[in-house]
Amino acid sequence: MSATKFIGLAAVMLISASTVAQEGSAKTEPIVKHVPITNTSPTSGKDMFESYCAVCHGKDARGGGPGASALKVPPADLTMLAKKEEGTYPSAHVASVLRGQADLAPHGSKDMPMWGPLFSSISHSHDAEVQQRIANLVAYIETLQEK
Repeated sequence: MSATKFIGLAAVMLISASTVAQEGSAKTEPIVKHVPITNTSPTSGKDMFESYCAVCHGKDARGGGPGASALKVPPADLTMLAKKEEGTYPSAHVASVLRGQADLAPHGSKDMPMWGPLFSSISHSHDAEVQQRIANLVAYIETLQEK
C-alpha cells in the first residue's frame, strides 16, 4: 500500500488486545486492527498520548499497553528515555521518531505508525498544527521521565 493511500485512508495502526480462544488448548495469535485516526486536540499532549500511544506503550508509558503483545518487538519504555541519555531528555530524537524521520533499526521494527503524515492528514496539511501536535506530545512524554 502506498504512503498516499495510507494517509488518504487516515488509517492508524491501533492494536487490539490479544484474546485467547477457549477451544481446547488452541490459542489464537494477537490481532492487529487498523482503525481510522481520530482527531484529538493538538493542544493536549496527554490527550494525544492516551489516544495514539497508550494502546502500545500503556498509560504509564512503560510499554505494557493492551496491544503490546501483538507487536513483533515490544514497545519502548518511554519513561526511561532521559535515563538512557545520562539524564538528558532526547527531545529532538523523540520528535524525529514521531515524524517518521528517525532510523528505527535499533528498535528492530517500524511497527510504530508514522505520526507525522497521519497528523498532517487530520490537520488538513497545516504544518503549524502538525508541529504543535508533535511539540506537545514530545513535551508530555518528557513529563513521564523517571527521575
